[in-house]
Amino acid sequence: MKKQTVGPGFHVEIIPPKQDSAKLEDDLILFASKFKRVMESGFTASITDNAMGLLAFQGHECIEELGLDPRPGQVLIHLNTFHTKKALCEILDSCERLGIKSILAISGDGSPRLPKLKPKDVEAENTASVTSVELTRFIRKHYPEFTVGVAFNPYEPEEHEFEKLKRKLDAGASFVITQPIIQQNKTTDRLLLEYPGLPVIVEAWMSKKLYLLSDVVGYPIPEDAVFDPIDTLEKLKALYPYCGLYLSLLGFKTQYETVEQMAKGKII
Repeated sequence: MKKQTVGPGFHVEIIPPKQDSAKLEDDLILFASKFKRVMESGFTASITDNAMGLLAFQGHECIEELGLDPRPGQVLIHLNTFHTKKALCEILDSCERLGIKSILAISGDGSPRLPKLKPKDVEAENTASVTSVELTRFIRKHYPEFTVGVAFNPYEPEEHEFEKLKRKLDAGASFVITQPIIQQNKTTDRLLLEYPGLPVIVEAWMSKKLYLLSDVVGYPIPEDAVFDPIDTLEKLKALYPYCGLYLSLLGFKTQYETVEQMAKGKII
């Protein structure tokens, strides 16, 4: 079987229902409709793992429970370090069974309600805690058929972030997703220059909630700042034509049709 890869194209973020949802049935129906639409569009469904440390159902659980059809190469499961060893293997085994072979390994957002992998769980040595590096190495060793990607943060101290990236790549990572950028970014440009053969997916912020974006990028963005997510997406698509585009917090009712037209080359 040809190994699946992750690369250019639109990667649409889908957040599974929270486990304490008061309207779980409605949330599951919404998850299913979003998932099916992404599959039909030919995009990649990028399913988060307890985003912001909030306990949610796992992507593979929702796909299995709802009887959804994950098309080959069109699903990316996020996997962080806040799991037990048993849960980690269950997630990977389920993805393997479903034919999902793309994983985004991230350290993740913790919370007191979530367990944390221990170094011995992933056969890591000489480290006090498990990061995406150790998680990536474990997956590549025991599930070699998986393609594993990692995060890249262009807002961290530059040399430190590139050193971390090297360790992630040495551990077996084969693609990168950046934190959201809203204009041309010199650190992202350096990443593309230094790793010309590495698939890079640039995150585009699709929400008008700028206070959330401020938290991500690490500097304040005034709420009255002019920001048009679709216009920004068009500019990023032109600036980084050989990169994938990760759409975070995409509005399915208000933005999705425009993105579909953009993918067909009808908007630019």
